[in-house]
Amino acid sequence: MGRLKVAPAALAGIVLCACGGSEPAASAGGAGIVARDALCGDHAWCDPGMTPEARTALLLDAMTLGQKISLLAGDDVFGSVTGEPANGTSEGIPELGIPTLYFSDGPVGPRKGRATAHPSPALLASTFDPELARETGAVIANEVRNKGAHVVHGPAVDIMRTPVAGRSFESYGEDPLLSARMGTAWIQGAQSQGVVANIKHYTANNQEGQFGILPLTGLVGGRFIVNAVVDERSLREIYLPAFEDAVREGGVGSVMCAYNRVNGAAACSSESLLTDILRGEWGFDGFVLTDYFFAQKNTTPALRAGTDLEMPVPILYSAAAIRLQMALGRVDEALIDERLGNILRTMFRFGFFDQPPFEENDAAIDQEAHARVAREVAEQGTVLLQNDGLLPLRAEDIGSIAVIGAADRIVSGGGSSAVAPFRQTNPLDGIRERAGDGVTVHFTDGSDADAAAALAAEADVAIVFAAVELSEGVDRPCLALSCRGDRPDQDALIERVAAANPRTVAVLQSGTPVLTPWRDRLAALIQAWYPGQEGGAAIARVLFGDVDPGGRLAATFPEREADLPTAGSVAAYPGLLIRAEYREGVLIGYRWYDEKAIVPAFAFGHGLSYTTFAYEDLAVDADGVSFTVHNTGDRAGTTVPQLYVGMPDPAPGIVQPPLQLKGFDKLALAPGERADVRIPFEARSFAYWNAAADAWTTAPGCYRIAVGASSRDIRLEGRLARAGGACE
Repeated sequence: MGRLKVAPAALAGIVLCACGGSEPAASAGGAGIVARDALCGDHAWCDPGMTPEARTALLLDAMTLGQKISLLAGDDVFGSVTGEPANGTSEGIPELGIPTLYFSDGPVGPRKGRATAHPSPALLASTFDPELARETGAVIANEVRNKGAHVVHGPAVDIMRTPVAGRSFESYGEDPLLSARMGTAWIQGAQSQGVVANIKHYTANNQEGQFGILPLTGLVGGRFIVNAVVDERSLREIYLPAFEDAVREGGVGSVMCAYNRVNGAAACSSESLLTDILRGEWGFDGFVLTDYFFAQKNTTPALRAGTDLEMPVPILYSAAAIRLQMALGRVDEALIDERLGNILRTMFRFGFFDQPPFEENDAAIDQEAHARVAREVAEQGTVLLQNDGLLPLRAEDIGSIAVIGAADRIVSGGGSSAVAPFRQTNPLDGIRERAGDGVTVHFTDGSDADAAAALAAEADVAIVFAAVELSEGVDRPCLALSCRGDRPDQDALIERVAAANPRTVAVLQSGTPVLTPWRDRLAALIQAWYPGQEGGAAIARVLFGDVDPGGRLAATFPEREADLPTAGSVAAYPGLLIRAEYREGVLIGYRWYDEKAIVPAFAFGHGLSYTTFAYEDLAVDADGVSFTVHNTGDRAGTTVPQLYVGMPDPAPGIVQPPLQLKGFDKLALAPGERADVRIPFEARSFAYWNAAADAWTTAPGCYRIAVGASSRDIRLEGRLARAGGACE
């Protein structure tokens, strides 16, 4: 089999666009560029043969100040009263040929009418497969454009600092390299459709707050008010890499600045983040828009720092507010031109002036192809956490199955990820269909633990499903399946079912890691995350071995809540009212557990296959590592070899995590098959952020090179001297 490949048929019919220059994308119907006077008009800036920069300069020269100011803010939250498709609208100026921009959520699909509901990004990250991320971005953006929108609010690449955070399911886990690889691939896929990807939430947007009332934010450490106090090294090494990669490698078209403050400055007014780093260091040439309502805290500082577009309606970028600042001499028209120029240049770059408006046309969406992508992602991101040999199930060996708990629904995240699916298959239906007529499948919802235990005791196999629902607006109060007062008590339910039947499988539909104190009493445990509309079929196919469970954990499952990096300090999380101190520094996720010698329940990168793999013959050179992976079992399966580097401490007081992920691959191998793997080192594989030098630095010394199946399952080790150091 060799490397895992994405089915090429999944992208059938999808229009691709490089969108890197002045050439417009083809329309959804393939019409391409039409006559200038039919779209932009006969203005000088309507010539598609000119560069976006030249066209922008001509257009700005022709605009009045009032026209310019009108384009610095959105005009409607949901679309116009005529029902135009959007989760936000920026009305154009027809007499100048400026088209209206429509905006769409989001990370798992558009929220206009019905759409393909994709698995959560936390699940997508657990595929460890950037090609699947690229494909997911493409099919979501294809639906966005067929809903009539130009900008998709995704991906979200906020690091999972704590698994109780209400939107952690919407991001790619706890590791910056994995987040960067997956987020950039998603962007490349999305922008291949001629749609602008809007990466979010820039930056250190890692909590919603506690004690909230939806849809408002938490009252303590809430996202609208919290000040994330983060040292420069942690920002550079943990919270910024995914954004940087999106700009440098992904060519992302827009960036959403976050609600929170970072080191005292509002994210949407931070000259350090927006001017110095985003545009100055990384060379970002797209536009910055605000998160919706209350992310922008002021007018002049935001204009000067680099926020280009206030969404969803004008408040601090209203005509009155901006003209007042101009009258006071704090803002001039040149600054207005700079802010608007970023928006217009991006619109020219993506061809929005030169092509017919995207039309709302669900009939143009290849629902079957998109569903296949969603199912493949769900299968490849489902993690088999433990298995005593019960799985995969064999229908011919089973007379009856007791399905218990939250199996009659697909669980998904709330807020901007709440997509109304075209269709949906729940796990109960998926199991019934896959088991066939020869297997009796009984179901109880688990609300009566006694009845559930009795049903389990009579069945050959019991499968108990647990659901944990997360949403933007408030964080979870605990990491248990059921927090204080929750009914039914899902932890107690699993205990009762497992006691009644030793052949019990638990399936978790949770957006983030949870506590698993009952796991040793189970025959098998599966983390299904939020699996999307095809989740029922995907879970059934994994249970019955039609597909190997392809997922590996993108976040650590702790043994105890007290083991979390943020535990034990209110100042660290959720913060003292409005101040959250990132005291753990760079020791996030598995880095923390390794440094503190804490044994997790399940390690970052962990996931089992239905076959076994041997890692052999490590060779380390200055450019990378080479080794061989051998499928030693009797089934085809997938494995994810991971490259970690252990760096020497460069100076007293500068702590390096014992291991850091620096590369990975994903392989699908037939029984007995071997594959040679090469994982190259990258420019920063051995670098840390040297705050004193304000630069990336490689310290002289001997570096530990480790290859394994997880952060705690290291199979091969070597050493490499760097920067003039030596290995004794």
